[in-house]
Parts: sequence; C-alpha cells; structure tokens
Amino acid sequence: MNTSDEHLRDTLQPAAAPAPEPPQTKLVVGCGYLGRRVAERWRNAGHEVVAVTRSIDRAQEFAAAGLKPIVADVMRLETLVGLPTAHTILYAVGYDRRQNFTIEDVYLRGLINVLNALPNESGRLIYVSSTGVYGDCRGEWIDERTPCYPERAGGRACLAAEEALLAHPRGGDAVILRMAGIYGPGRIPSRETLEKGGTLSAPASGWLNLIHVDDAATVVLAAEKAEAGPRHYLVSDGSPVPRRDYYRHLAKLLDAPPPRFAKPDATLPAAVRATSDKRVSNARLRAELGVRLAYPSFREGLAEIVARG
Repeated sequence: MNTSDEHLRDTLQPAAAPAPEPPQTKLVVGCGYLGRRVAERWRNAGHEVVAVTRSIDRAQEFAAAGLKPIVADVMRLETLVGLPTAHTILYAVGYDRRQNFTIEDVYLRGLINVLNALPNESGRLIYVSSTGVYGDCRGEWIDERTPCYPERAGGRACLAAEEALLAHPRGGDAVILRMAGIYGPGRIPSRETLEKGGTLSAPASGWLNLIHVDDAATVVLAAEKAEAGPRHYLVSDGSPVPRRDYYRHLAKLLDAPPPRFAKPDATLPAAVRATSDKRVSNARLRAELGVRLAYPSFREGLAEIVARG
C-alpha cells in the first residue's frame, strides 16, 4: 500500500468517541423544577447526585429516584452538616412564601449559609439568578454588560446574593446564570384561564423573555465547563415576544378564545414583574458555551407541551 492509500485509509477511520466523564459527586441545593432535571441528567451520566431538601417526604422521593438526599434547611446553618465534597454545586433555591422569612433572607442568608458549610475542597458553584436584577430597561435589548438597577424585591435579593457570592472565597470560579422566565411541562402561566375563556390579569404590552426548562438544564451542564470564573450568563431563548402575541399564540394552540386582558392589581407579583420591560440577548451563552437550544423560541416549546396534553 502506498503512502496515499495509507493516508486515505486513515482519513476514513471513524473519529474516536470522546472518553466518558469519570463519575463525580454533584450537589444540588434547590432540587425543584429546574434542579430536579439537572440532577436526573447527572444521575443518568453515572454521577453520584446529592440533593438537599427540607422535606422528609421529598427526601424519600429523591432516594427512590436514585439520588442521595440530605434533609437540611439553608436558613439553618446548624442543619447543613455532612455536605459532600462535590465537583459541582448547583444552587437553585426558590422563594417559598409559606416560610417566615423575607425573600432577601432566603436568597442572601441562605446562600451564605451554604457557602460557609461546604467543604474546603468543593468545586465550582453554579448559582441560578434572575434577569430581574436589571429592572426596567424600557424594552431595550440587554446583555451581561448592562448595568443592574433592580426595582423589585426579588431582583434586589438576587443581585445581593450574586454580590455576596463574588465576595466570598468560593466565588472566584463561580458561574452565575441569570434566568429568563422558565416554562415547560406543567408550567405554562395562565393556561387554565385561557382554556376557560377567562380574562388575564396582566398587561397586554411589554416583552416576555423565556427559556424552556430542558434548555435551562442544558445550560447548567454546559456552565460546568465554562472558562475560569467568575462568569455571568443571561439564559433565555433569545427570542423575546410581545406579551399579547404570546397569549394569542397559546390560545390558538389550546383552541381557546382570543385572550382578553385586564389591568392587574398593582400589588400582585405578576403586575410588578410586567413593569420590567426588556429584551434579553443570549449571544454570550451561545458563543462561549456553544449551547444549541432544543426550543429556540416559545413556539416550539409550547407546541410540544400542548401536543402532549
């Protein structure tokens, strides 16, 4: 065989499959709508996944699903004992209004408690924040360089937690994911109202920025491999939609009457959120993490969810 034949043979050989990632320990603090999906992906990849929960019932559910539960409360430092030395920590704690704490307490003090309870050898922490840190941008496009002037309590609490993380010794390699509105199976806002022909207690104007929960989970896994931190990423599908158009499209998918809007009570969380008008870019996410979204807009996401019933 001559040299050219050997070269041809070599070029025709299939590329070697990437070596599987060795098993690691992953820690999920806030194993809810998003955190549970990330935990399941890690488990399916062969990793040991430890999930923190305040509920004994949830702990039993996690154990049955192949996760290792720890019953603890982020608001009680004395319960956060025995946290593992994890390669990656996902912190995705939401605010439970049934607790006797303010949102600032939960988001800020809870995170600091976990940071101080982690073993010294723990790896990268991924913090799930919110695009609410930006406040009202009057419909303009925003990215990671846009100054943050949060107006709502949730946005202020997220920003305070981000700042505390970056000031902490563990913040040097942290990744902060500022999530747009997460939707997915079982979580389509106002679906029941539309199906019943009711009136939406929301303004018809303003932009909606969304991310499908499965794509959000993909981003979390990609963030593990981001360049040395700290890093910030805006997490959205990059396809903002006027609120009126979103609900019109959803109503058609549901074979429901066209949406009707009523001015909401100004004290309701939805009304306050609607005052923060912006369009969220995901350019850095795509460029640096190479994420390819399964649902590049709400249209693909809603169509699949509604089709499944």
